[in-house]
Amino acid sequence: MKSFVKGLALSVMAIGISMNVSLAETLKVGFLYLGTPGDAGWTYAHEVARQKVQSHFGDAVETTFVENVPEGPDAERIVRELARQGNKVIFGTSFGYMDPMLKVSKEFPDVKFEHISGYKRSDNMATGNIRFYEGRYVQGIVAGLMTKSNKIGYIAPFPIPEAYQGLNAFAIGMMEVNPDAEIMVIWANTWKDPVKEADSAKVLVAQGADVMAQHVDTPAMLQIAQKEGVHGFGQASDMKEFAPDAQLFSSVNDWAPYYIQKIQQVLDGTWTTGEGPDHWAGNTWKGMADNYLVLTNFENMPADVKLAAQKAADKVQSGYNIFTGPIKDNKGNIVIKAGDSLDDGRLWSDVFFYAEGIQGEMPG
Repeated sequence: MKSFVKGLALSVMAIGISMNVSLAETLKVGFLYLGTPGDAGWTYAHEVARQKVQSHFGDAVETTFVENVPEGPDAERIVRELARQGNKVIFGTSFGYMDPMLKVSKEFPDVKFEHISGYKRSDNMATGNIRFYEGRYVQGIVAGLMTKSNKIGYIAPFPIPEAYQGLNAFAIGMMEVNPDAEIMVIWANTWKDPVKEADSAKVLVAQGADVMAQHVDTPAMLQIAQKEGVHGFGQASDMKEFAPDAQLFSSVNDWAPYYIQKIQQVLDGTWTTGEGPDHWAGNTWKGMADNYLVLTNFENMPADVKLAAQKAADKVQSGYNIFTGPIKDNKGNIVIKAGDSLDDGRLWSDVFFYAEGIQGEMPG
């Protein structure tokens, strides 16, 4: 009997040791990047955050990334390979990874998938994003006050909800301070193509734009602005070094708090995909109020414009809903009634319009 008890005790100790080793195992985390990190823009901001993750967790976490992953079938293959390599958390950092990640998530139920900027979830795939449109509202106010020609250029990526949120928020801000100004939009149909971005900027300047904004990835637009003596805004990271005389400010994405929060939840066993159709995982659709979106210094503008920009930023940080009616489209129709405002769910479904001040027709 004593030998049996002793053996049982040893077995329990062995199990305890095994569990401790298991708990101490390094958590492998994989990232998919649309482009190369480089030194500016969308992918660069994600890479800066990944490095902060590695520094924060040390040996408890091992991160890896795959760059230049195109949206589509290749993304599915690479997500699957990251899962097979033992990555227990996989972050996909582009909208077009949504369906490939969703498909692979069902094949690896023990892996946590995090899709950035999408809206589809599964039992083990969550979504998260930054409220980029908040910064573009402030950009619109500055652009409306800075323009002399009343013609403002805007380079958009693809006609998806996130892009319409940003474009319309920009227009709402502009119209608040300068209802005579108008926005000329070029849909680049790309996230990152410096040649196309530069060519689009040249076209906008040729059409009279003296301020430009962008929802694409490289500093190419700002470099054209610098060369042509006009102004613009940086995207996703601080782009001042590429256009010190042209940049008015940059809207900087800080993904580190999101990544750290979600990885810590996995380590703690509290990770969740959230509940309800309008619930972003862990309430992580955050913006300026939580410093997920940070505006750089306001520069190359008069003092009164700086003051207006700061007031607008303070208003957003205090919780102001930019999409509060009455808001008209560019044909004069009321699209958001007085007293109404778009909640998070409707910000995804009800933004498919051109707000007042935007020229032209929406892409088909």
